[in-house]
Amino acid sequence: MSNNTVQLGFSGTLAILLPYLKEKFLEQIKSIWFIVFYLLFFQVVILGLPIVYSSMIAAGMLVVVIGLMFFMEGLRIGLMPLGEMLGAVLPRNSTLPLILLFAFLLGLGATFAEPAIAVLRAAGAGVKPDDAPLLYSLLNDFSSQLVFSVGVGVGFAVLLGVLRFFFGWSLKYLILPGLAVLLLLTIAGNFNVAIQPVLGLAWDCGAVTTGPVTVPLVLALGVGVCRIVTLASLFPILAVLLLAFYHFYAQDYYGQEFYEGSAEYELVVPKPLLGEEDSYTDVSASEFEEFIANPVLDDGYDVYFEGGETRLVDGRIVVADSRIVLEKKAIQESKMVSGQSWNPETNIVNTLKTAAIDALRAIVPLCLFLFVSLKLVLKDKVKNADEIALGIGFSVLGMGLFLCGILIGLTPLGTQLGSNVPSTFTAIVPWGMNGSEGPIFESDSIGKLVAISFGFFLGYGATLAEPALNALGDTVEKITVGAFRKRLLMQSVATGVAIGIGMGVCKIAFNLPLIWLLLPPYLVLMVLTIISDEAFVNIAWDSAGVTTGPITVPLVLAMGLGVGANVPGVIDGFGVLALASVGPIITVLMVGLVVSRSDLSDDAGDRI
Repeated sequence: MSNNTVQLGFSGTLAILLPYLKEKFLEQIKSIWFIVFYLLFFQVVILGLPIVYSSMIAAGMLVVVIGLMFFMEGLRIGLMPLGEMLGAVLPRNSTLPLILLFAFLLGLGATFAEPAIAVLRAAGAGVKPDDAPLLYSLLNDFSSQLVFSVGVGVGFAVLLGVLRFFFGWSLKYLILPGLAVLLLLTIAGNFNVAIQPVLGLAWDCGAVTTGPVTVPLVLALGVGVCRIVTLASLFPILAVLLLAFYHFYAQDYYGQEFYEGSAEYELVVPKPLLGEEDSYTDVSASEFEEFIANPVLDDGYDVYFEGGETRLVDGRIVVADSRIVLEKKAIQESKMVSGQSWNPETNIVNTLKTAAIDALRAIVPLCLFLFVSLKLVLKDKVKNADEIALGIGFSVLGMGLFLCGILIGLTPLGTQLGSNVPSTFTAIVPWGMNGSEGPIFESDSIGKLVAISFGFFLGYGATLAEPALNALGDTVEKITVGAFRKRLLMQSVATGVAIGIGMGVCKIAFNLPLIWLLLPPYLVLMVLTIISDEAFVNIAWDSAGVTTGPITVPLVLAMGLGVGANVPGVIDGFGVLALASVGPIITVLMVGLVVSRSDLSDDAGDRI
């Protein structure tokens, strides 16, 4: 018998794999290039500040791209096929209660595997416990409970998605009551001094759950869990708010009677870089003559007193018989990168170890749950086990690299840009540097307007770069028979996200209560949901989920926290993602009302 096996060899294998890997690599580059370029451009050109730790950030971004490439490929050839097998067997071999239990556990497990969830674990470092004790405890002492609560919210959303499929419920009947409860809890929390700072965190949690793991994996089950994106963004908010109320009444958070956590905390502040200290230069003869003629100091001089006697006379500090020395500050040269390109305190080995452990903790339990459910509960065999095992390995490797890239690349980039944005309207110490900078603009209002414009264009460009939005645009154009065109949908969503992030920066810049910006749009949203066709309600609410990708969420969250940490009087920077989520729903529903008056056929709407 002849052997038809083809031996490719190493070079032949590379010839096949390299074009494929190149395509996948460029696919991830396309999704992040705009947002990274925009952040670098704004800091260097608009703010006039160098990029701190430039080499480390560049390496981190490369690791992020490679990690996403492996993770998404592992999801495609490993987790999703496993989910599809379960979806084929589950309805046939199980009762509805068992399907509901499985759906809940799947949503819970998928949440832990979401890349953006890792950001929540690190978000508490800059929160001062004396300013927001309950928020501090949720992000530090109760961080595991926080993530678990988010997972429970997603699990319950998946469960409701199954029920909606089986009983044909309208999405409106699930959205409107749930949203009403959320708004009432938010209003109640706003009048509570301890819970008020938690509101931004709770609403932001709704944006980090509808990522590249949860939605594809749940839909891969094939049990008709449609519109899960919408529900999965609402119920985590409810779960976190309930968790906050529980700990408030239990009085077991920081500074309260039954607090058992550590009373010590470390505020993470970037240290000044070596070689970035203030330096001085010689005063020229012409400058000396100018000072003799007009002895008024500007910001370019430091004044020192040597010797003499200091007294308080008539409400003034008088230094008598002292030698006064004026030193002229050296003009800081404008440069793209700082003198130190790598953070010397970064331990790559420990970072890799932490990322690997978190990746295993996120992926392996979910895979074991899927495998045990298929093998032991449903009594079915795993097809293409070697391929699925390879996919799971890719997922773990990709998640580990992605988390490592977040720590050394995305987080420093987003945090330093966010920390430096307030220099447009107030004096700050630039991130990782020494000395004061800003305000860039003499008018406080113009400076804040520039900061808000920065958030607007960041949201607009980052949204158009999201691959999931392109896919949604193709689907919507197809099922609406061209009435709702892809370009129109993408522009509507991008504009909504841009307005939302702009409002988020506005909230921080003017130190506005989140509820002032959150309550009015959601009340408008409830009205628009009621008067809109079911088809466009589905499209609009799903649009919010596809804009919160694995790159956008960590960067926007880090940026918001960075801005909040450098504006006087602001406790935290949460709430930007929440406003970025409500914006596209409103814009798409408004466009949908216009489109619905066109010649859209009834059967096209029924297919959404």
